[in-house]
Amino acid sequence: MEEKHQEHAKIFKAFCDPKRLAILEQLRSGEKCACKLQEPLNLTQSGLSYHMKILCDSGIVDSRQEGKWTHYRLSIAGRDKALELLKMLATPDFEQSESCEDTN
Repeated sequence: MEEKHQEHAKIFKAFCDPKRLAILEQLRSGEKCACKLQEPLNLTQSGLSYHMKILCDSGIVDSRQEGKWTHYRLSIAGRDKALELLKMLATPDFEQSESCEDTN
């Protein structure tokens, strides 16, 4: 159970930082080279690398190498997984609802 929660937390961590949200916004227009993400977001190479690792580990972003540069794009499968997870966690399960009332 703990392992599942750790995996789920990675997805939400991807959305919990203003820089990562800005990166996702940039990727909405299509695949971008790391060199094209750094400057408009005012990130160093190591700063961008840190945020991209979190986004890629979450499954929200995919990457590919081309020469010395890494190119990033939004992952449709990652998006769908995040949407399903949020829907599942935010939807009450009334059949398994527990009451705090005293049963005695």
